[in-house]
Amino acid sequence: MIHIDQKEHTTRDGTKVIVLVPSGRLDITTAWQFRLKLQECISKLSRHVVVNLGQVNFIDSSGLTSLVAGMRDADKVKGSFRICNVHPEAKLVFEVTMMDSVFEIFDTEDEALEGGVRAS
Repeated sequence: MIHIDQKEHTTRDGTKVIVLVPSGRLDITTAWQFRLKLQECISKLSRHVVVNLGQVNFIDSSGLTSLVAGMRDADKVKGSFRICNVHPEAKLVFEVTMMDSVFEIFDTEDEALEGGVRAS
């Protein structure tokens, strides 16, 4: 079971962004729950999502796959998908798989929120 905090942020230009903060492990046992949460947020709440990974100390290929799927969902609806605050232990996985060049990754949640929303 993975715990996922959810917050809503409105940018200066009035865009609603959903911030998800999962905690624990994002692996084969929890990735599907996280994937469903991402799908639900993008389809029902906002096409703009920030995932704060500061509380995720372990991520495996299933976890990365759920993030890629979320990014694709957001792209399909011309939204944005950003990742921030990657835990040092999880950061290595992004680097080794070269996923750090695929995702928009920011150091802090504020930077991810202020990173500008792509014009649709």
